[in-house]
Amino acid sequence: MTVHARMPKPQDRKPGFEHPAEMMNQHPSRRSLRGLDWFVFFVADVQTGFGPFISVYLTTQKWTQVDIGFVLSIGGIVALLGQMPGGLIVDSARSERLVAGIALGVISISALAYACWPIFPLVFSAAVLHAAASCVLGPCIVALSLGLVGYGGIGDRLGRNARFASIGNGLAAAAMGACGYFFSAQAVFFVTAALLLPTLVALNRIRPSEVDPELAHGAAAERKNNTRPSSLRGLLRQRSLFILAGCAALFHLANASMLPLMASVVTMRSAEWATVLIAACIVVPQIVVAAISPWVGHQAQIWGRRRFILIAFAALVLRGLLFTAVTNPHLLVAVQLLDGVTAAALGVMVPLTIADITRGTGRFNFAQGIVGTAVGIGASISPMLAGYLSDQFGNRFAFFGLATIAALGLVAVWALMPETRPADETSAPTPA
Repeated sequence: MTVHARMPKPQDRKPGFEHPAEMMNQHPSRRSLRGLDWFVFFVADVQTGFGPFISVYLTTQKWTQVDIGFVLSIGGIVALLGQMPGGLIVDSARSERLVAGIALGVISISALAYACWPIFPLVFSAAVLHAAASCVLGPCIVALSLGLVGYGGIGDRLGRNARFASIGNGLAAAAMGACGYFFSAQAVFFVTAALLLPTLVALNRIRPSEVDPELAHGAAAERKNNTRPSSLRGLLRQRSLFILAGCAALFHLANASMLPLMASVVTMRSAEWATVLIAACIVVPQIVVAAISPWVGHQAQIWGRRRFILIAFAALVLRGLLFTAVTNPHLLVAVQLLDGVTAAALGVMVPLTIADITRGTGRFNFAQGIVGTAVGIGASISPMLAGYLSDQFGNRFAFFGLATIAALGLVAVWALMPETRPADETSAPTPA
């Protein structure tokens, strides 16, 4: 009598189990992987154009600081409120490439509106459109990554994304600064709009047949025949997701105002060198992120996520304490190396941990929106808190206060945050 091996049924499988036949599309081509590399790079370039250049440009157009602040605030509010709806849109989409392409088109139109018609109604609309499109574009990048390489390769992929985003940010800031210096602040927005073309070319290099739409939404392989997402109520019962969101809010509450506060201190001590020092303090962490992010993503598949989150918080605590004591400009730049460590660790670990928590739910991108909202709240409150502490008690006390908040986050991660890496998961390298 011949005995036939029984194929495992979905209910027999462990969470995260993927049958080899289901993993066939998790070996993406070099073309798609390189396309994602350059897509991340150019998206970082495009987004850099909407940084501090907006204030510079609108000032040259004789806008009042009140109007500039209002437009920037509206953009920030829309970006905060749009995190969860943006995640729901990406979870509902059958093509993340299409959604990303539309978002890029909207951002480019916004850049042209800034450049060509710097009048209040159009600039206001452009700020809203840019913020709303960004709420979709960020989740699309992570969703494309997960859909392309699967759970086994997502740690390495997120590390690689962080490297290319960091390089893109650094080069774009330098290039756009040069455009503003040699031409005009208006030229920055024309360059930003023109970057739509290479960004779309890179996006087109990602083959749609290699992006699994169910994995991109956080559905495990065993649920592919049942593509209906789990209920939002079920996701909202995930305690670890809200622990992560709370810890991320504490991190950004401590971190968001640390460099601006240090910039103010440096300016008061030595206005002549302040610009150069601040530029160095921005560039140095980007170099660190580009250097170590792929290693962080790879090791997270082996060591787990919690260890790196603890490292990120510990580095932030140390950075805040050092800022209370260090006055030498060169040492201040050296302290900023710690910012690169925190950015690399948390930048990779947050989406990776969310992928773990939402595995099999089909709500991966909505969960990104939940954590993104918490991050936005923390980052919004941070400047006000730091400013109050600085005015009332002095800069050293303000840095110490921020370091204390980071220490609270460290304790919260240590006491409450579980390790989310599946016990049987190992890194699955993908072609470079």
